[in-house]
Amino acid sequence: MASILGKFLFPSPSNLLISVMSVVSVVSLASTGFKEIRGKHLHYSKFWNVNYSVSNKIKLSSRNGMFLLYTPAFLAGFASFWLFPDEGLRFFYVKSALTIHFFKRIFEVLFIHKYSASMILDSAIPVTLSYFISTVTMIYAQHLTQGYPEPPIELTYPGIVLFLIGIIGNFYHHYLLSKLRSKNDKEYKIPRGGLFDLVTCPHYLFEILGFWGVSFISQTLYSFSFAFGTTIYLLGRSYATRRWYLSKFEDFPKNVKALVPFVF
Repeated sequence: MASILGKFLFPSPSNLLISVMSVVSVVSLASTGFKEIRGKHLHYSKFWNVNYSVSNKIKLSSRNGMFLLYTPAFLAGFASFWLFPDEGLRFFYVKSALTIHFFKRIFEVLFIHKYSASMILDSAIPVTLSYFISTVTMIYAQHLTQGYPEPPIELTYPGIVLFLIGIIGNFYHHYLLSKLRSKNDKEYKIPRGGLFDLVTCPHYLFEILGFWGVSFISQTLYSFSFAFGTTIYLLGRSYATRRWYLSKFEDFPKNVKALVPFVF
């Protein structure tokens, strides 16, 4: 296995922080995904008050909460252009992809999404830290590859294509979700159009593709660990979301899968 990975990844730097974070990233994200399947949700979006007493909790509007989630990670990506200005084209692509991803999320929060629920600060803080720490770690791990030989199999440009497919597909399905509601409408509806006719969470599917695109551009152990962990988390979240739709809407089509068309 190590020899196979060695064809795709930079040699792992002798850095304890990156090694530990690679393990922590997979374990924490995968654990959160399995908790979603068991009904223990991160409390935002439609799950903001499921199985959870919110009476004594600090609540944020969903828009403010989501803005909080993405802004520190965006600022970390933006700052990396100043902190690491001339470290090669691959590093430039990694910094650009991460910064564009979180800029898009902030843009959607401010101008695309229509919100109906709240967010508990107790849930917002760990998610914010997760995005920020993962972004900083990915950038630092890329910085540590300076001077190392390139991986034998080059994935940068397939990664750029995959990232663009992911970010465009994610934005398009977020746009479709936003069109389900009028300005003052706060009710959930069954999503239609795009891949919503096949899966409950196509926006998650494209988000996964986007992060695998970043990992292909980066080709570091940490970026692959984060992409794998994110995949497990969003598998769990999409499974829980499909179960929620089935419980709320009697006419929700049973043939619509959670994340992968015709499969899962």
